[in-house]
Amino acid sequence: MVGSLELNVSAAAEILSENFDPKAFVAEPLPPLVLSNGDLGDGGGDVKNMQEKGREIVLGRNVHTTCLAVTEPEANDDFTGDKDAYMASVLARYRKTLMERTKHHLGYPYNLDFDYGALAQLQHFSINNLGDPFIESNYGVHSREFEVGVLDWFARLWEIEKTEYWGYITNCGTEGNLHGILIGREVFPDGILYASRESHYSVFKAARMYRMECEKVDTLVSGEIDCADFKVKLLANKDKPAIINVNIGTTVKGAVDDLDLVIQTLEESGFTQDRFYIHCDGALFGLMMPFVKRAPKVSFKKPIGSVSVSGHKFVGCPMPCGVQITRMDHINTLSRSVEYLASRDATIMGSRNGHAPIFLWYTLNKKGYKGFQKEVQKCLRNAHYLKDRLHEAGISAMLNELSSTVVFERPLDEEFIRRWQLACQGNIAHVVVMPNVNVDKLDDFLNELVEKRSTWYQDEKVKPPCIAADVGTENCVCGLHK
Repeated sequence: MVGSLELNVSAAAEILSENFDPKAFVAEPLPPLVLSNGDLGDGGGDVKNMQEKGREIVLGRNVHTTCLAVTEPEANDDFTGDKDAYMASVLARYRKTLMERTKHHLGYPYNLDFDYGALAQLQHFSINNLGDPFIESNYGVHSREFEVGVLDWFARLWEIEKTEYWGYITNCGTEGNLHGILIGREVFPDGILYASRESHYSVFKAARMYRMECEKVDTLVSGEIDCADFKVKLLANKDKPAIINVNIGTTVKGAVDDLDLVIQTLEESGFTQDRFYIHCDGALFGLMMPFVKRAPKVSFKKPIGSVSVSGHKFVGCPMPCGVQITRMDHINTLSRSVEYLASRDATIMGSRNGHAPIFLWYTLNKKGYKGFQKEVQKCLRNAHYLKDRLHEAGISAMLNELSSTVVFERPLDEEFIRRWQLACQGNIAHVVVMPNVNVDKLDDFLNELVEKRSTWYQDEKVKPPCIAADVGTENCVCGLHK
């Protein structure tokens, strides 16, 4: 793709090390398929062979084989027309790729239905919200007034007074989890982190980063934390405080941990409120739950320490971001004053994206609570439609009551999985129904899945997998459970 542009380094390379060779690039091979028996697959798509051997993980292709090289500009800056035209053509092709991939985007919880044209006027500004959102630093090009407005909105949603909370706009949901668990560790330096096995990987990353003792708690078939096992593990460690991650929607099954039952289990195990800290990971459903009837409430009126939610998921934002809210009295254990900023350091990152709060503020003002309520109802309705259609087609599928994540048997064809960008784990895959996913898109996916499936299983020796262990016997329609 870049072969038409010859790299001229006669002048530019002089300022580099004499050993530097800008053309010294060796393409790395594609990562192999890893099978459960330790063998490496050949990537050839032998479906029957793969199913018989079992498969733990399939790595994506190595981007080094398809990357767009950075080439040095010509020494004479007056002759840049060809380079500009080349870069424009690359961007135009990339835009077409984005449009096509967005059309077939189903497996990851991102709301792609947004229009931020009004904010294009801010693109030329380097907006940085470094430091404490509530303290104006020496850096003047910031968006703190937008950030605090967004934080106040979420504080009302989760029922905590302005004078009692602290928070900030994070760079992603993972940062929210890292921050919430860090506060728990600072409040209880010798505390044990408890998290269900189906918690997001960032929770266990936090345990490794902070060198915390971590107990993985079993889950129910739904993906919800098993409080019976939780109690056993609590009683075995009664001498140490508990730091608990509560999932408001698990990554794979969209299961919502019962916050009230978790609190009850702590109390029954002899843990008073001064001996536990609860972080609620609400990456996706933290914003959907308040608008679902009969859903348990996530509220700071309960003894929780922090809540995090992603901004690029249900809200819909063109860049990854999130919201983290904690109690004011907790943040003092973490924060440190920084003189050269004339502010206070209490976040994970130093510099923070100042554009993200503006995008969130813009959407919250356009939609409001009522707008989000309508979108939640639409997502749940379409999720039930997808689950019912899958069952009608003889495909095992599960949908948790409070969720828009539909879990079903993993397609056998990796090309199909990549085309629809499905998230898979073991023998299951899922579709996360977001506001931009309408019935027409679901029908296109279903029709293609049914057509492909008829070829995957045309050989009677190849049978659809039994996923009863993942979705329950009542949701499995394999040969054993029809």
